[in-house]
Amino acid sequence: MNVGLVGAGPWASILHAPVWTGGPEATLSAIWARRPEAASELAAEYGTEAVPSFEALLERSDAVAFAVPPQVQWELAVRAARAGKHLILEKPIADSLDHARELASAVDESGVGSMVMFTSRFDPGVRTFLEKAQAFDTVGARGAVITPAFLRGPFSNSPWRHERGALVDVGPHILDMLTAALGPAARIGARSTDRGWFGLHVDHASGAASDVTLSCRIGLERGRFEVELFGPEGALALAAETRDEAAMRATMRTELAGIVQGQTHPCDARRGLYIQALVDAAERSLGDGSVPVAPAEP
Repeated sequence: MNVGLVGAGPWASILHAPVWTGGPEATLSAIWARRPEAASELAAEYGTEAVPSFEALLERSDAVAFAVPPQVQWELAVRAARAGKHLILEKPIADSLDHARELASAVDESGVGSMVMFTSRFDPGVRTFLEKAQAFDTVGARGAVITPAFLRGPFSNSPWRHERGALVDVGPHILDMLTAALGPAARIGARSTDRGWFGLHVDHASGAASDVTLSCRIGLERGRFEVELFGPEGALALAAETRDEAAMRATMRTELAGIVQGQTHPCDARRGLYIQALVDAAERSLGDGSVPVAPAEP
């Protein structure tokens, strides 16, 4: 399976290049980026070739992995889907709900496979937690993503992250996790401060409720990703600190092979569209209070 990589920034080098060269299921066929020098450097490190255009990348690839800002990803991904290429997408899948719908429609119409990199969902411990959550009588839940990512590190100079904030950057991860554990959202409301602290309240269709805290401007030594469910049986917590990175990356490759063979994936473009609808509703609620979640059908 030939995987072409779009992008040569931090996330391309931290995750995508190592994943798609890390096992027998995939070959990193080419890299294309808007900065040719960065693409050439990354390609040399991973034993592949930097190509001069997106079209050249498509010619060499069965699947295309994206590590670019959402405003760039959605349009290129539509082109790749229409060219018959399977998609490995980042979150959020687009810069707006309308563009996310267009991307999901292109995937449906083209019949290609898709997989959104909600990275925690590939971890064995997270999957065990979500299996237990299905049988847990949840009354309420809390979630938090609190990191120093906008203060230091590889993403501290990312323009789109600073412009859109933690709600759009890390919000999709926790909203995906909570709706996987508690079921679909019926209403969502958000509040924020001028220092980048977000609070979300989600009413789930199941009758459960969840509260979420988000910030990427807190000077912790290590970031926190926390989920805990509460009910008559007590509490059920996600032990995020036990993430198995090697197992996660192997699962990504195995499940990409599955979607190429026609299998569906729980984190496909439609799931990405649904999470985009939640983020869109949360952003709208910042000025209007709690709002119903809009349908996410493309």
